[in-house]
Amino acid sequence: MTALHLRVGIALAMASCLSGCTVGPKYNRPSAASGTAYKELTPADYKNTEGWKVAQPKDDALRGKWWEIFNEPELNDLEEKVDVSNQSIASAAASFFAARALVKEARSQLFPTVSAGPSIATSRSSANTRSVATSVSSAGTISEFNLPFDATWEPDLFGRIRHTINAAAYGAQTGAADLANVRLTMQTDVAVDYFELRGQDALKQLLDSSVSDFQQSLELTKALYETGIGTDEAVAQAETQLEATQAQDAALGIQRANFEHAIATLTGQPASTFSIPVQPLKTQPPAIPIGVPSQLLERRPDIAATERLVAQANAQIGVAEAAYFPTVTLSASAGFQSSSIATWFTWPSRFFSLGPTASETLFDGGLRHATVQQYKAQYDETVANYRQAVLTAFQQVEDNLSSLRILSTEIQYQDTAVKSAERSLSQALDRYKLGIDPYLNVITAQTTLLTNQQTAVNLRIQQMTASGGLIQALGGGWEASQLPLPAQLVSKVP
Repeated sequence: MTALHLRVGIALAMASCLSGCTVGPKYNRPSAASGTAYKELTPADYKNTEGWKVAQPKDDALRGKWWEIFNEPELNDLEEKVDVSNQSIASAAASFFAARALVKEARSQLFPTVSAGPSIATSRSSANTRSVATSVSSAGTISEFNLPFDATWEPDLFGRIRHTINAAAYGAQTGAADLANVRLTMQTDVAVDYFELRGQDALKQLLDSSVSDFQQSLELTKALYETGIGTDEAVAQAETQLEATQAQDAALGIQRANFEHAIATLTGQPASTFSIPVQPLKTQPPAIPIGVPSQLLERRPDIAATERLVAQANAQIGVAEAAYFPTVTLSASAGFQSSSIATWFTWPSRFFSLGPTASETLFDGGLRHATVQQYKAQYDETVANYRQAVLTAFQQVEDNLSSLRILSTEIQYQDTAVKSAERSLSQALDRYKLGIDPYLNVITAQTTLLTNQQTAVNLRIQQMTASGGLIQALGGGWEASQLPLPAQLVSKVP
């Protein structure tokens, strides 16, 4: 064995032994506060909450196409278009693929870099130059044929590259969770806008009916006025009420159009070519499987994204700490060199060089220490963000659960109020026709009924949007197990 072979063998043996030495902190998921059960809508409350009275969840989690729980075929069709045509989802997907490419870039550092640089050069020296040794003028043409191969490899002795790969992988998993969160947000926005639009249709139906009723009341007051029983003041009051309601009826078109345009954009269609037929809101709130709070950490893509950012920040600390240790680079060059093309690739034309180099920073004015402290502070920041995301998630679930529970009670009272207002209007009309009360009493009763009917419809809209909000707060049908594994992030399949 030559001395060169011995040196190379020693260098490779050292690299092999040290490559298992990884510096940097080990990652553990941060703890986060969690309850044992949701308090705002317990099984004991189901019997008093509309939609939860009979259809109690058989499963503790939403699955797959969660929007099908509403039994709305038109909503189902719209949701199917979101994942295909929504541009926010397309943008998030592209961002994920870019993050995945960074994983492959980081992983490439584990392997040697090999390059080749063939060259052919012909040169001629000047005839007017003299050789220093002989003082004789010389001139001639010389050709040089080179085919060098260079290879360099930096063994990952202290885990810098491995931490870099892990950081990139965690970043790509964050991108995957962000993609899932954008998809869930867009799907929920479609559902909420759809129920809002149907609510506008219900309000339009109500106001159309009220306009018809007020038109009949106006004709009655005119008839009574013409017979001398009524007054011109009553006619003017009836006209005012009718015209004001007609204006209110027409104004509903603005909000409906806005919701329709929003749905068009969410489904990736031009608003100018998109329309949804009029159909009043009839959907009833479904029983939504809510599970237990501890499961929420695995079902919210935004929580998963913030947790992966914590893991990424932890890996960055390892990268910074690895800078304290020396780096070793193995370099090799080999190839063929000749002054004649005929002997270019012959064995005597070979050349090579091989050997390791090591470098270590002896003084940097505290740069590495400051860098480590920076990444540790950033890690603490991501931990705080993660815990805040968990708290916010619990708040959102409880907010929507309380909304559904309280709205159910409020709707019951409001429906009773509508029936009472209908009875009051019937009595006011009878008393007006008999000439007992003025027409102003009829207008007051009609306005009271319409106001209560509008409130009832708006409560139904709030109930449905709260159902959509609850599904989003629960993470839809997503689970953390859907995140790609590190091995999948470096596969050839896009």
